[in-house]
Amino acid sequence: MQSYQELAKTVTINKENRLIHYDDSLMHIGTGRSAFVFRIKSTMKAIKVYFPAFSYIAEEETDIYKKLQNITYYPAVYDSGSNYIVMDYIEGHTLFECLSKGEIITSAHIKQIDDALSLAAARGLNPSDVHLRNIIVTITGEIKLIDVARFRQTKDCRQWDNLKRAYVNFYCKRLFPKKVSAPFLNFIAILYKKRCIPFFRA
Repeated sequence: MQSYQELAKTVTINKENRLIHYDDSLMHIGTGRSAFVFRIKSTMKAIKVYFPAFSYIAEEETDIYKKLQNITYYPAVYDSGSNYIVMDYIEGHTLFECLSKGEIITSAHIKQIDDALSLAAARGLNPSDVHLRNIIVTITGEIKLIDVARFRQTKDCRQWDNLKRAYVNFYCKRLFPKKVSAPFLNFIAILYKKRCIPFFRA
């Protein structure tokens, strides 16, 4: 198998941040605001390759992950470079996918997320930008958090607190539908970012 650095070099991204090419040993599994994510086939590892304009985030996110090592709620990091990070591949569904598929999110999951964020704060970080797409419920029902690049920002982020309020005030109600369509969730996210939802301010 090629080295992680060599694998990262096979990923071609154009100026519009579109994925042009990648090695056959990689499986494209996700696209974020600043990177593409691939599973390295026949392994339980993933490689995150940043868009050229965002390659500086690789070092920052790697440093944050290193601070979080040995906390089971976060993936282990195996290698990193100027524009990539290699970490655990996590099997499961994001909270966004759980909602859109109708898979139940339990109070135990919420407690695990709180524990994960508290442990990060205890290591001098400021967990931020915690949302439905970067929290994963694994196939064994455990919580994993990914995309921690903003865990050092200094501003107060209320996003997770607001999600918890929505969980308690709406999701936990007996008549609230446990399956919510992805387009509707995206619409709510747009309203939230525009500060159009009373009592739930970004």
